[in-house]
Amino acid sequence: MTLSFHRRSIWPQGRSAHFLLFAACAASFAFALYAQHVLGLEPCPLCVFQRVALLAVGGWACLGMLAPAGGWRRGMAAGSLVSALAGAGIAGWHVRLQLLPAEQVPACGPGLEFMLETMPLTSLLKKVFQGSGECAAIDWTFLGASMPMWTAALFVLLAVYSLYLLLQRQPRRRLF
Repeated sequence: MTLSFHRRSIWPQGRSAHFLLFAACAASFAFALYAQHVLGLEPCPLCVFQRVALLAVGGWACLGMLAPAGGWRRGMAAGSLVSALAGAGIAGWHVRLQLLPAEQVPACGPGLEFMLETMPLTSLLKKVFQGSGECAAIDWTFLGASMPMWTAALFVLLAVYSLYLLLQRQPRRRLF
């Protein structure tokens, strides 16, 4: 007779784990909308791209909630990991622009809406990632950190959690 002990994880498993990731993205996006519409903070082009990355992480998490166990959920976790890493890169670039000395900050360029209407995608991406004065402005801080700093930290946490989901042990399927 052998005794076996089943180790129970304190972390959520399966669909509830993907729901937790989705809920974090939804809450973060709700705060972004609150900051824009209630606090009056208009998003710069890099902020818009960070929102797109956040929507992508949340979308992958939502698909992970709906997917059957196994490889499908791992695929959704991989998608959320890549999206979170992309968001962390964009937020990191945004923080870099904010930390530049005033004399090195690029001049303000046209708005994102104008660029979307008049530029090809490759030129638009190049222009946005060069940055502008509006992306370097710090309009809001909490505990001494700007919004892009908090967003970068959020994306790192989302990436770590997505990696956890990707490496999570999948339940064994029984045939009988």
